[in-house]
Amino acid sequence: MEITDIKNNIEKILDDNKAKNITCINLKNKSYIADYMIIASGTSSRHLQALSEILVSELKKIGLDNCRIEGRDSSEWKLVDTQDVIVHIFHPEKREFYDLEKMWSEEIPKEKAMI
Repeated sequence: MEITDIKNNIEKILDDNKAKNITCINLKNKSYIADYMIIASGTSSRHLQALSEILVSELKKIGLDNCRIEGRDSSEWKLVDTQDVIVHIFHPEKREFYDLEKMWSEEIPKEKAMI
């Protein structure tokens, strides 16, 4: 499966399950950790947990068995690592506090890309 197909599937799964403010950041010229970072907000700690678990479950159905959830004990943030796409699911206040969109918005020369 192509990385853009994975990214599109993730965005659709999040949207179908009522995630808010879904944003995708292309990391190809910024970092070697992944090709895309998707950031979304949930409405409550239960919603964050449900979104992360549904996402992993749905990705397994399309053949991505190696996804994992970080932040299982957190009520304000979850990370789903699919290797090529990293998904951050935040409580809105934490999302605003960390402001990953701003941090990753600057273009970085490839030779200076972070690992």
